[in-house]
Amino acid sequence: MARNDGRAPNDLRAVSFQRRFTDTAPGSVLACFGRTRVLCTAMYVDGVPPFLQGRGQGWVTAEYSMLPSASPDRKQRDRAGKVDGRAIEIQRLIGRSLRAVIELNKITERTIWVDCDVLQADGGTRCAAISGAWVALHDLFTVMETRRVLRGWPLRTQLGAVSVGRVGGQILCDLDYSEDSKADTDSNIVMTGAGEYVEVQGSAEGAPFQRADLDAMLDVGGAAITRIFELQKAALATK
Repeated sequence: MARNDGRAPNDLRAVSFQRRFTDTAPGSVLACFGRTRVLCTAMYVDGVPPFLQGRGQGWVTAEYSMLPSASPDRKQRDRAGKVDGRAIEIQRLIGRSLRAVIELNKITERTIWVDCDVLQADGGTRCAAISGAWVALHDLFTVMETRRVLRGWPLRTQLGAVSVGRVGGQILCDLDYSEDSKADTDSNIVMTGAGEYVEVQGSAEGAPFQRADLDAMLDVGGAAITRIFELQKAALATK
């Protein structure tokens, strides 16, 4: 099938990581996957949640939200007592994905806050958030290292994520909204730089999928995330 933007089935959209997007957070990255744009910021505070106090290790947590104007139909802001269940699920995914590549004892008893705010949504926002958040964390830890508040470099390896789906019987990489909305199968794949899976989310939106479909999605997703790793490294190499 022909894709709206002319991409081949295995191709990513145009992906970029614009570092130091804001001046106030030590880690600040605008992650762009096509028309999806997510602002990822990373900051640290002294202290950890009660269940970690006295253990000599830190904590990493994430929050995710969409601006009201992120999509054509205005999204209502979260209010006290009324929180978007989808946002909660996504921010938990972001948090546990980041923790999978961090040695928490290296940050001592400090909490890292990663905020992922969707400025514009066109599919794959959670994957853009995870991939951009890793770059923001790298910049934050660089700042913390210069301030001598780390016991050692905390990042074990890279972290990236991409969406893959089956649309019209074909496996497509990095779905935009128009593709995602009509996908028979939709999946999100999170991987480390060591080639390990942190999470594979997959569901049949239409007809059930076969094992061969899952294998194909993992292959396509793995190759795409390898490309994301290259783009992360290129962004970090830019002064």
